[in-house]
Amino acid sequence: MITVAEVMTADLYTLEPHDTLEDARQLMVEQRIRHLPIVNDKGDLVGLVTMSDVLAASDSTLREPADRADPSCITLADVMVTDIVSVDEHASLRQCARFLEEHKIGCLPVVNNGKLQGIITDTDFVAVSINLIEQMEQLDAMELDDDF
Repeated sequence: MITVAEVMTADLYTLEPHDTLEDARQLMVEQRIRHLPIVNDKGDLVGLVTMSDVLAASDSTLREPADRADPSCITLADVMVTDIVSVDEHASLRQCARFLEEHKIGCLPVVNNGKLQGIITDTDFVAVSINLIEQMEQLDAMELDDDF
């Protein structure tokens, strides 16, 4: 069985609840990520912010500048999702993929005893798919060579 630990991203970018919407937006853009775990000072997972959350909480640029909310004044505690589904690092990768698909979510934080260990995202599953396709293509090419 392939486990979540074998595919998850363990080198994470995180923020804390007191950080701002602007901090999250900036980090997501700089690191090219769409999911941001929010942890407390003990490293416990307390929330999750996605790029969709950031965009939804951002004020429209169609408003007059004086009427816009300042994203540097909105804390992540005000916008983060706190009802988070997580997965254990020893869970089956197949079961995790099915869960993401069935619930139409883009990521699952990987938690052990409340502590954030990593995150597994739909992008991780695309990488697994690419790897499998490449392996299948190599096998097909080898079979063609054997036929000659």
